[in-house]
Amino acid sequence: MSESVKKTDEYNGFEQGPIRPPSEAHSLLIRVSRNCPWNKCKFCPVYKTRKFSLRSPDHVKKDIDAVHRHLSALQAMSDGSGRISRDDIDTYSGRLQSEERQAFMAALNWYAAGMESVFLQDANSLIVKPRDLIGILWHLRERFPWIVRITSYARSRTVARIDDADLKEFAKAGLNRIHIGMESGSDEVLRMVRKGTSKASQIKAGQKVVGAGIELSEYIMPGLGGKELSRTHALETADALNQINPDFIRIRTLAIPQSIPLYEDYAAGRFEKLNDYEAVEELLLLLENLEGIQSRVRSDHILNLFQELEGRLPDDKEIMIETLRTFLNMPAKQRMLYQVGRRLGMFGRLSDLDDAGLLAKVAQTCQQYGITPENADEVINDLMQRFI
Repeated sequence: MSESVKKTDEYNGFEQGPIRPPSEAHSLLIRVSRNCPWNKCKFCPVYKTRKFSLRSPDHVKKDIDAVHRHLSALQAMSDGSGRISRDDIDTYSGRLQSEERQAFMAALNWYAAGMESVFLQDANSLIVKPRDLIGILWHLRERFPWIVRITSYARSRTVARIDDADLKEFAKAGLNRIHIGMESGSDEVLRMVRKGTSKASQIKAGQKVVGAGIELSEYIMPGLGGKELSRTHALETADALNQINPDFIRIRTLAIPQSIPLYEDYAAGRFEKLNDYEAVEELLLLLENLEGIQSRVRSDHILNLFQELEGRLPDDKEIMIETLRTFLNMPAKQRMLYQVGRRLGMFGRLSDLDDAGLLAKVAQTCQQYGITPENADEVINDLMQRFI
């Protein structure tokens, strides 16, 4: 199925899209396209009622110029240490037309964050014509020559079709990290969730990015195969990652809010969701089967059960595996306390169970709301849905 690409002609001022990866929290967000050209994934709540369109490269450059203009004004206001008084900011902002304020706020936030990285929005910026993307990248470099990193989301199906020479030109122009949502390496799982790609395409795209000298973040989603395909999901995903050797493997645990198409399958009993224990078993199986790669594992999302599940392969593999085994071997009540504490934001790692004060607060919460090992999964599902 082809991806529909439309371009809008009228410039309506500076734009920013709705999402970016957690690792791009301090990046300047530059919107190259609107929404998602595929927009059919059953696990994704974003963009579902919105049409995809490409922005004109000239409009994107106008956005970049607007940020540059406001950033130059901020730099002129700053003292020798880089600080700017609130009065100066308020005075400058008060003189702006309303359509200028969004660009100014983007410049101000980026200035405060250190101005090191830029993220190209929305879901698949590499779908634009290569010459247009290269022009945008060079314009960014011209306006902000000090930036360290330029990154973008991309679909594997799109990247697999890009010429290697164009990918190398992207890298030369400054694109030095690409985020791809692999989610699964299993063709069965990919078809079930309407991902619109295949294991072979995932591998081809990943290898092309690595070959172009661009850093690659692959996102995987524990639980996406449900109970029926859990083992296949883990083993096939590990095999795909082994063939790619991405720079980063980023974990995104599945949640099923009512706003996603997968919820219909879940509510009808066609999709059996893993509980936390089963999801950890699946993740353990995946980690055990990662071999011959030097990827860095990152657990940088609020939905993940363990923040400490991070490290570089192969050196830190056993440490990460031991974290999962420790959880699986806990008594049921202790596991419940950690699960609830994590979902409430009180715990970030298993060692937080050793904090008597935090543990007492979690235990009190469980007692107050009648949370037990028998009903904890139901309560945790509700908490995870609220985070989406």
